[in-house]
Amino acid sequence: MSSQQAVLSPGRANLALATLFLGMFVLGSGELLVVGVLDRMAADLHVSIPEAGSLVTVYALGLAIGGPILTALTIRMEKKAVLVGTVALFVVCNLVAVLTADYGLFLVLRFLIGALQGLFIAGAFMAAMVVVPAERIGQAIGIVISGVAVAGAFGLPLGTLVGQTLGWRGSFTAIVVGAVVVLVGVVALIPPVPPAGAGAGHQAKYAFAPRVLAVLFLNFIVFASMFAALTYLVPFLQDVTGISGAMLSVFLLAYGAATAVGSFGGGKFADRNAKSTLIVGSVGIAVSLLVLYFVGSVAWLVALVLLALGLSFYSIVPSLQVRVISLAGPGGQLAQSLPVSAANVGIAFGAFAGGVAIDGRSASATVVTALVFSVVTIAVAWGTSFLKPPVVEESSPAAVQSVPEPA
Repeated sequence: MSSQQAVLSPGRANLALATLFLGMFVLGSGELLVVGVLDRMAADLHVSIPEAGSLVTVYALGLAIGGPILTALTIRMEKKAVLVGTVALFVVCNLVAVLTADYGLFLVLRFLIGALQGLFIAGAFMAAMVVVPAERIGQAIGIVISGVAVAGAFGLPLGTLVGQTLGWRGSFTAIVVGAVVVLVGVVALIPPVPPAGAGAGHQAKYAFAPRVLAVLFLNFIVFASMFAALTYLVPFLQDVTGISGAMLSVFLLAYGAATAVGSFGGGKFADRNAKSTLIVGSVGIAVSLLVLYFVGSVAWLVALVLLALGLSFYSIVPSLQVRVISLAGPGGQLAQSLPVSAANVGIAFGAFAGGVAIDGRSASATVVTALVFSVVTIAVAWGTSFLKPPVVEESSPAAVQSVPEPA
């Protein structure tokens, strides 16, 4: 990889990373925005709330399925051009969404926008990896990922506020404006990023190797564990902790801020020892969930546990990405689009499992379900720590795309 690394000064590299962070924030906010204005969209598009909720589902499908497909189709293209085209199409699709009153067209657009976000994520990771020295790859990935965490913590509340003031079309217009700013930043600040040396077929042999699939399963089970509890966190805070009204937002904001801090710090941990970070972070999630179950009725302790849970969760996300890319070796460029797919499947499964658990029971049942998953996570994290990247000859055309394994 070093042979294709862009030569940037620290200042230029930081500006490039800031642009990619902003891109992840804007696209992540666009993904989550529907949740905050769901009722208004349902009324305006003349559909039921469950039908409007399908806009969330198709977006996730676009991200999980369309993202890897687009990544494979553009594998031989220069990545700055891919990023520019992706953001431009994102702007166009969202503009059409703002102007349409057709629910069916909106569904199609949400799937396409989700696929574009998946492609942007893969391109953003590639760009981030080539503008920093090899020893800072984890930190660069952590900065990019933190854009999603900050979107959840601040983008969704801000978008919801705009939606309540200017209508849901106004909030989507704000996303378009943000995306235009990102587009300008990508054009001006991201250096040319050479494509992979090998095609999608050759890379797939490495990207879908058993060692990579094992870490993707870890990614799946981590997100399933977290979202079995997080999806029903508000009912837990209301029914078990006794929190309501504005205080709910305070608790959720505290958790969101912790995830943002965790993603920044998690990048440094990934550079030092990604394998150990996954084990320690998985233990942190399990302990946090266990404590949450027992102290759920004590508000100030719940607040502390949510901070610990957010820190533990997002501190391992950069390491999940780094491990997948490093274990894929020459297939790293294709593989880097897969963790987000595994995460989205995990989110869907976790939310489903939590829904089954809470049906007719206390909201504490969701925490127990999440805790069971988290115990599995520890075992899988420990097992995958023994996996090693493939040995690739230096003369291999794709060898330069591999990421050095952290210590």
